[in-house]
Amino acid sequence: MPTPTFHNFKAQTADNKPFDLAKLKDHVVLIVNVASKCGFTNQYKGLESLFREYKNQKFTILGFPCNQFGAQEPGTNEEIQSFCSLKYDVTFPIMAKIDVNGSNADPLYTWLKEKAPGLLGTEAIKWNFTKFLISKNGQVLQRYAPQVEPKDLVGDIQKALAE
Repeated sequence: MPTPTFHNFKAQTADNKPFDLAKLKDHVVLIVNVASKCGFTNQYKGLESLFREYKNQKFTILGFPCNQFGAQEPGTNEEIQSFCSLKYDVTFPIMAKIDVNGSNADPLYTWLKEKAPGLLGTEAIKWNFTKFLISKNGQVLQRYAPQVEPKDLVGDIQKALAE
């Protein structure tokens, strides 16, 4: 059996419809676990800026709301969509709320953490706005800590788009 890539997984849209990540073949993708009530929430501005800058070059961002860190994403999928749209004018996809750690962790996040462990080899996601950059062929290129600002990813995104 071939080693799975990002494109072998499925996600749920905010309205709980299946979304086959294979649709994003040949795209560079930034995966981010997001939250509405976090000190890093203002990163939505930078993420949206990146998305608007590069979306026409086959770049996308997928936000995965998660309430596992300080209960900072308590809303329903509908409330989260409304918040992102009204407060930050987010146009990139915000998916259904998931767990990123623990026994109920979404399989995509289990794979991401295995492919790109964090500091000192730990796999667990430490906080909201941890980011993973995925290559056009579905491999994890890089994991970024929550405090890494979206603007600091420009060089890596440009390099991935050029490959």
